[in-house]
Amino acid sequence: MTQVKKFWPILTGIHKYEKTLSTRNIGHGQIIEAPILAYLMETSNGRILYDVGCDYEKINDLQKRHHFYENDEFPFGPPTMTEEQKMENRLRQLGLQPLDIDTVFVGHLHFDHGGGLCDMKHAEVHVHSKEYEAANQPADGAYFAEDFTGDYHWRFQDDEYDLVPGIRAIETPGHTAGHMSMLIELPKGKPILLAGDAADLTENIEQEIAPGLCWHDKEDLALASIRKLKNIAKETEACLWPNHDMSFYRQCTPFPGFYE
Repeated sequence: MTQVKKFWPILTGIHKYEKTLSTRNIGHGQIIEAPILAYLMETSNGRILYDVGCDYEKINDLQKRHHFYENDEFPFGPPTMTEEQKMENRLRQLGLQPLDIDTVFVGHLHFDHGGGLCDMKHAEVHVHSKEYEAANQPADGAYFAEDFTGDYHWRFQDDEYDLVPGIRAIETPGHTAGHMSMLIELPKGKPILLAGDAADLTENIEQEIAPGLCWHDKEDLALASIRKLKNIAKETEACLWPNHDMSFYRQCTPFPGFYE
């Protein structure tokens, strides 16, 4: 039986960029608006956060923004992140604080998924060992070493596993070396399968299009992960959620509303 009690999708920022970053070789010249999301799960064995969004200071401090985002790796500039969208303030809306988060599960360590780790140094942090290795190389320019170096309570993984009954980590490499998705069994509704950046948009899923950025250009690996997620969704009757699709996000229960 699942230990999940409630599930919240949380908007932590917005990034505008060319669609080709989400759909490989498709969408040249087309700028899309992408939500930057985190997902909170309250369980009978503690609170789990999938992803933590960006580091607020790197976006809103002029000197840091220039250093991290105003360079060739970011031709479309930094994301936007308001004071309200800071994880600390999102949690406050639920009567919580960062210390109330027991476990952080980072699907991958790009800046818009692992940047907020600076506020979660008390929590156990789960990440695939191949992801941590690739981030430290770094494998691409979307990794900011400052986001994940320091005193963290790492729990490195090399396989698929259950964090608690009802929450399963799914290996979906391709976008990055150790990308992980997550299957969540709700107490009442259908399961939710978080694709993470294995599939930014509904289009990635329906048309089986790889993300724009693929680890070592392994498009075949990314496509295999999309097909794997579709098969899991079919077998479990789960709703497969893309991760950076604004139209899809706007159809979700608005925060602080939740799923159960």
